[in-house]
Amino acid sequence: MEPLNTDTQARYWTLSRVAAAAVMVVAIVAVALLLVRLSSFLMMVFGAVVLAVVFDAIARALCSVLPIGRGWSLGIAVVLLLGAFVGALVLFGAQLTSEFDIIRQNLPGGIDQLQAFLQRMGLGDAANGVLEHGKDSFSGLTSKIGTYMLALGNGLTNLVLVIFAAVFLSADPAVYRHGFLHLVPNKGLDVVNEALGDVGKGLNGWMKGQVVSSIVVASLTTAGLAALGVPSAAGLGVIAGLLDVVPMIGPVISGVPAVLLAFTQSPATALWTVVLFLVVQQLQGNFLQPMIQKQAVDVPPAVLLFTVVAAGTLFGFIGVLLAAPLTIAVFVVVKRIYVKTLLGKDVEI
Repeated sequence: MEPLNTDTQARYWTLSRVAAAAVMVVAIVAVALLLVRLSSFLMMVFGAVVLAVVFDAIARALCSVLPIGRGWSLGIAVVLLLGAFVGALVLFGAQLTSEFDIIRQNLPGGIDQLQAFLQRMGLGDAANGVLEHGKDSFSGLTSKIGTYMLALGNGLTNLVLVIFAAVFLSADPAVYRHGFLHLVPNKGLDVVNEALGDVGKGLNGWMKGQVVSSIVVASLTTAGLAALGVPSAAGLGVIAGLLDVVPMIGPVISGVPAVLLAFTQSPATALWTVVLFLVVQQLQGNFLQPMIQKQAVDVPPAVLLFTVVAAGTLFGFIGVLLAAPLTIAVFVVVKRIYVKTLLGKDVEI
């Protein structure tokens, strides 16, 4: 048998390379589709990691002031955090339920007041369609309470899974960290290990600062709305504090029901409510947010905004809720691994 000539060998080499490239493309596409299908699961895993960081921070603080071991301090941390959550539901659940019911009853009246005010300002025709659509949408939302309760039940089930996963992760984080590092090549081991430490410190600082920010925003909003005579001031204040976790978009969402309820009193009250939210958010943006960023990572505001939109598009509500810690984690990893290590630029992490 005669040996293959050079052209034939080149052709066969080309076909083999094409086949290898095709297999690689198919594998990459398959992995990408799998990640898309598992997007909600991956966000739950990240949520468990964030909660584990909180448990770990509380446990470390307890170990520093009490002569107890890691196991006892972690158990106390879990009991304290979950106890505070359950206690808040027990103490304020009935109050919040009644005030949310007042919001549901008064919002249509607020929309009517807003329509009348805009009509007097000569803007009625332009806004009536939008407001009527909003009123119909709100009525439709309230009529689907059963569907929402089912979704709430699924959400609570996922929350329980996240809590248990967070407890396991925080019980012995070194095991999971070392297990992850075993997947990293030896030459990149030190860099990835430093990046994981940076992410942990950033999330720890962000959580501490965010707790302070949410409490201050909720307190100031409640006091201001109560002084203005807006109904359900406490419930609206709690909404503002909770949504303060969502960068950029949260304050806008929390202000909408407050302004609409203020219109049930008078247009002037609604105007002062807008001023109140602007003042509180200026305080949050110019004082509290820099404090959070100083404790965590100095992420540019535009990056946070685009991350919120992208995370909401990809992962839904849980993506919006975890947008800030997700941004911090990605931001730190990119700066440590790509900018500092691969590009060799001298940047501060």
